[in-house]
Amino acid sequence: MGLRSAVDLKVQVAPGTPKNALVYIDEHYIGTLAALEAKGVRLPEGEHRLMVEKTGYFPFDRIVISEVKAIDLKIELLRLPD
Repeated sequence: MGLRSAVDLKVQVAPGTPKNALVYIDEHYIGTLAALEAKGVRLPEGEHRLMVEKTGYFPFDRIVISEVKAIDLKIELLRLPD
């Protein structure tokens, strides 16, 4: 088995988005949005599903492909209508 390359995933959180939202990558909980924004995460090459959830907000659900370049995402959660 050879080593798989990995790239950095960094996020910027849009104003008004709760930083205590929960972050999942490939359906595994990795921490809060604040922690992801502060530290980022390394993803092995390939396709990954990033989900960010918070009660009262529409979920953020995105497929990212880890290849060669770092991945930069802006995450914005929109409030559910009353």
